[in-house]
Amino acid sequence: MEKIQWQVEGMDCSNCALTIRRYLEKEGMKDVKVNFATGDVSFDMNGNATTSKLSKGIASLGYSVASEQLARPKKKPFLSTHLQRFFFCLPFTLLLMLHMIPGLHIHWLMKPWVQLSLTLPVYIVGMSFFGRSAWKSLRNGLPNMNVLIAVGATASFVYSLYGTLTGQAADYMFYETTATILTLVFLGNYMEDASVHSTQRALNKLAKTQKVMANMIAFDDQHREQIHMVANTELRTGDLVLIKTGEQVPADCKILWGEVDVNESVLTGESVPVHKTKKDILIGGSIVQDGTVKAQVTAAGNDTVLAGILNLVKRAQGEKPPVQLLADKISAVFVPVVLGIATLTLVVNWIIIGDFTSSLMRSIAVLVIACPCAMGLATPAAIAVGLGRGAKTGILFRNATSLELFKDIRQVVFDKTGTLTTGQFVISNWQLANKGITEEEFKRIVYSIEKYSNHPIAKNITAEWISKAEISWKKVEEIKGLGMKAEDNEGNVYQAGSYKIAEIFTQDDQHSVYVVRNEELIGWIDVEDEIRPEAKTVIAYLHSKNIRTILLSGDRFKKTKQLGDQLGMDEVIAEQTPEQKLNKIAELNATTPTAMVGDGINDAPALAKATIGISMSDASHIAMQTASVVLMNNGLKNLPTALGLGKHTYLTIKQNLFWAFAYNIVAIPVAALGFLTPTFGALVMGLSDVVLAINSGRLFLKKVT
Repeated sequence: MEKIQWQVEGMDCSNCALTIRRYLEKEGMKDVKVNFATGDVSFDMNGNATTSKLSKGIASLGYSVASEQLARPKKKPFLSTHLQRFFFCLPFTLLLMLHMIPGLHIHWLMKPWVQLSLTLPVYIVGMSFFGRSAWKSLRNGLPNMNVLIAVGATASFVYSLYGTLTGQAADYMFYETTATILTLVFLGNYMEDASVHSTQRALNKLAKTQKVMANMIAFDDQHREQIHMVANTELRTGDLVLIKTGEQVPADCKILWGEVDVNESVLTGESVPVHKTKKDILIGGSIVQDGTVKAQVTAAGNDTVLAGILNLVKRAQGEKPPVQLLADKISAVFVPVVLGIATLTLVVNWIIIGDFTSSLMRSIAVLVIACPCAMGLATPAAIAVGLGRGAKTGILFRNATSLELFKDIRQVVFDKTGTLTTGQFVISNWQLANKGITEEEFKRIVYSIEKYSNHPIAKNITAEWISKAEISWKKVEEIKGLGMKAEDNEGNVYQAGSYKIAEIFTQDDQHSVYVVRNEELIGWIDVEDEIRPEAKTVIAYLHSKNIRTILLSGDRFKKTKQLGDQLGMDEVIAEQTPEQKLNKIAELNATTPTAMVGDGINDAPALAKATIGISMSDASHIAMQTASVVLMNNGLKNLPTALGLGKHTYLTIKQNLFWAFAYNIVAIPVAALGFLTPTFGALVMGLSDVVLAINSGRLFLKKVT
């Protein structure tokens, strides 16, 4: 299935998102995610529908698709934004409000036809947005917030117009109510949009680093090198680029010549420069602090690591954690309920106080002050900040549910190699067990077979024993939990791996890698690995939070126990195959919510089984698809931040939902009893969303560990 990602404009509340989601699902689309706060819509194409047809269908609902996959959005016309509409309406509204200033008597402003002429432009602009949106939402059976605004403004306008046409203007003059409702709601919508966009600033900063000019290397007909300035969006895999001091790496690429110190903080949160040389990978978006290199593009456009991160975070923003489900259910029925309450307010007040005009104003105040947006915004605003701060710090959440689940974690399981240790091994000792083989031949065998392994030990051995005269295998495979197995063209079978492949040949189980040829031990290798400097601090932090720590490894028990004791782990489980790790995680999960931290490749089944799988990764795409959370650049030091960010994001969501519910529970009765005017209600309605955005924004600065 093709994955489609769109930016949809015109969504104002969770009902808007629900309308679009139901339409796309009705058309057969799969995995539909809609985030009204950011405008992001993603889904998997399915069935016979085309993107053009779906775009037109969304347009018929009252929204517009601005997607590069369809066409570049045209320049927006005047009065197409909330801020423009507010400034257009403001002069007319201010004139209408002048006669309300004590001591200021402008008689011509009191004339009903003058007030009608001043209100009409505001009403037309207001209805062109609120009225059109309201009608389309009603037509599709999912009334949105704009229905309340349109009904309230129209009620006061028609009531005033009736008084003007029947000569009873003195008793029916509420034109300024119409104008102020529309003008202030435009202002509130603008403030809401601005607040929501501010919660995206960490992601916007990442997005900006995707767009940069690059020095592309080309050659003329005399094979002389030429440098051309091109946008990085025009780069393709295989292109050659020149990157100099102070420049941004335009795309993922491999260094062919030169050395540089690179700041990768945009991706890892770590500002200390990383030294890179020939054959090393440069990640697009990082900054060259010192040096010059020529490099070959390995990934460009949407295939880069940075683009993958942004898409990952955007998809996560469209997810709804369980805590939001109740709010969504209430939002879906909120508008009809408010319309019913407003009608009831009109009837009851008219019966009790006997004044239709006052009763109508109270009813309009109920319509205007009710805010279903706040309930829909509560979760997306907090998630946007939580995910944005995480991405900036080097923590990637694959879904919003992970943020909520962190609050329940009571034990953390760690893999050993590459997680609690650096994974940077050096050969400390090696020995031949077969006198019929030379040292050079032994090294050639080990290099030829281990180069096909992804295990950190294998990678470091091959880096030290690199050989040009490698063996060409007839067949080679990696057996999980054992090691590598290969067969040459003469039928000789070689194995390189753990003690399990050599236990029938020797009782000595203290070595790291054993090498067997045709069921005969030919040698062994010892490697040393160092503990990560931050490992002990992280374990101590978890203990301070009453979180149990477990070391789960496939390595031998003696080495694993030694490391566990050194770090103060609560439990050590060693000599486990991937299947046994999976079963152990399932067993631990059954007792209490469990997080697992691993390398994202060998531990994939266990990471998937854990309540939260946390991958230690150097931003590989494989790791991103494995775990719920990815700690960029092997950032174990960010684990406490990830745990704290998850808990505090959930806390912020609860605070937002409490405010949204409490606001409406209090505001609607206050308006129904006549303590709030429609004008003041319009202003407070807009401010309620700003309060949520500000509370969510606190996550940017809040200490979470």
